[in-house]
Parts: sequence; structure tokens; C-alpha cells
Amino acid sequence: MSRLTIYADDAPGTPDTRTEDPQQIAAELSRIGVRFERWDSPVDADANAAPDAVLAAYRPYLDALMGTAKAGSADVITLTPDHPQVDALRQKFLSEHIHTEDEIRFFVQGAGNFIMHVDGQVWDAHCTAGDLISVPANTPHWFDAGPQPRFTALRVFTDQSGWVPHYTGQPIHERFPAS
Repeated sequence: MSRLTIYADDAPGTPDTRTEDPQQIAAELSRIGVRFERWDSPVDADANAAPDAVLAAYRPYLDALMGTAKAGSADVITLTPDHPQVDALRQKFLSEHIHTEDEIRFFVQGAGNFIMHVDGQVWDAHCTAGDLISVPANTPHWFDAGPQPRFTALRVFTDQSGWVPHYTGQPIHERFPAS
């Protein structure tokens, strides 16, 4: 189930807001420019489907999303506990960073947390299958799918070079493990 938890950035143990209502999640996240939607997708992707098969299955939805976002490319990322680079990938996503373009993800399977650090608050959006999230360019954030990650997500890019992080060097993620 999707969930949003908001904390003051100096109070990691005390949430100010916590909700599992998708409409409230969307309303709260819109205050910081983050787009959040629940999609009732008729696509039922096989957990072992190859990335090309996942892209093909979602192509009609992806084309519409890419047109709205003025995006140029999309790919699929799958991360499971047995992935040969699971630890390195987790660390890469876990450090606070920004991007020069919006970070757009649609969760096909599994779950993960997009955690934004904006205006003295930490916004922890736990996304599950069927969730679309778009984090605006230059928004400090990190992603945590836990020590045993299990998710498949569509990634949409405007920049043809794909996922390019610019790390802030701030260790805030150490104080705010995914909820």
C-alpha cells in the first residue's frame, strides 16, 4: 500500500504527517511540486519478463506519459536481492542527490521509497505497484528499496544520457531510513 510520511528534517523519529490515502498523498506531494498518481493498469506484467517485454506491454501508457513529460526515452529497472550489483546499486540510489531533469518512475511490481528533502522537511513516499511519481528537477532526494530490494519500475528520461545523479554530499539518508 502506498504511504506518505513527512518529518521535520531534525526529527527523524517523529512524523508530522502519515497517510495511506492516495488522494491525500497526491495533494501533500503537490505542495513541493511532486506528481503522484495511482494507475489502475490493465497490464499484468510477468515478474520474470524481460525489459523489452515490459516496455512493449506498457507502450500505450508510456507514449502518453512521455508526450506529457516531453521525454525522449524510457527503460526498465529491476532490482532483486540476487542481482549481482545489488549492494552497489543500492548505495548509488541511497545517497542524497539531484537531477537536472524530472525523475519519473512508474512501479510495475514491488515497492520502494522516494525520499525528498525540501524546505526543512523530509517527505518519504513509499511507492508500490501502480504508483507513478515524478520528482522535479533539482529536488534533493534519495531512493531506498531496503536491504532486500524487490521492484520493477519504468523510468522515463528527457535527457538521452539516462539516470545522471549529482550528489549533494549530505548524509541525511543515514538519519531517515525508509519507513
